[in-house]
Amino acid sequence: MSANHVVLGTGAIGRAIMNELVQRGESVRMVSRSGKMDEVPAGVEVIAADLYDPARVKEATRGAKVVYQSAQPNYFEWPTKFPPLQKSIIEGLTGSDVKLVLVENLYMYGESNGKPMKEDFPHNTHTRKGKTRSEMSNAAFEAHKAGKLKVTAGRGSDFFGAWGLPTAVMGERTFYPMLHGKAAQLIGNIDVPHTHTYIADFGKALVILGERAEADGQAWHVPNDNPRVTQREMVKMIAAEMGIEPKMSAMGKLMMQIGGLFIPEAKEQVEMMYEFEQPFIVDSSKFEKTFGIKATPMKEAIKETVAWYKSHPEKK
Repeated sequence: MSANHVVLGTGAIGRAIMNELVQRGESVRMVSRSGKMDEVPAGVEVIAADLYDPARVKEATRGAKVVYQSAQPNYFEWPTKFPPLQKSIIEGLTGSDVKLVLVENLYMYGESNGKPMKEDFPHNTHTRKGKTRSEMSNAAFEAHKAGKLKVTAGRGSDFFGAWGLPTAVMGERTFYPMLHGKAAQLIGNIDVPHTHTYIADFGKALVILGERAEADGQAWHVPNDNPRVTQREMVKMIAAEMGIEPKMSAMGKLMMQIGGLFIPEAKEQVEMMYEFEQPFIVDSSKFEKTFGIKATPMKEAIKETVAWYKSHPEKK
């Protein structure tokens, strides 16, 4: 089966890209290490490939016009395993006419001191994972400048939406407890603004970046609705959609450090706690003005997310 669009990674972001492409009637190939994925739409091909091998990258993406890079190693393995993964992908695509769309986050900026983050913010990160993200992004755009391949990148904030998101604050540890009448499990100061990105909007934005030539060679903040909403306000909106009273608890840095003694992901979250201790606001006006696209209204996005969690019971 040939596919114009190849998505590397079958997690929540990869699925969001796939869903947007399927809605547009595009041919799609999903690539993961296992080659397995639940709830595969008709006409979507799923294959296995070791993306740390440039030859396998080349084989898995043969014939594609656009490749979306959403694959990643375990959160606690980013500094050691993420850069070689991207390097292998770029090497495997070099010399083809393919366009590479990178899924990025905002770690490379570091602390914004409450200022809304824009794409031209300097990379002032002090964290291990932020430095990894900065180095990877710079390397990819250097490859673009060198003419090895066409590159663009979409950057999103903390996610909410379908497919569980076990490591996201507004993911499994918020929606599932609330559906069972328990408290949402938040972190940091829940009364400071914190931008959240709806996963379906992220997927749509990445597809737009893949099809538009003016996106090439640049990073773009994907659209976000209500970028100044606080965690407390968001949980209240979720509770209103569920028809329940809002309950929430929050862990500070000390508790995250204690949790990190037993849970690798919690340990890695400690250095990123600054995002939840001060205003963390994303400016996505560049994307919105260039492509004429707005984010899904947050109440509608929350309604869709609650419906997904209700239809996908928590796995014990």
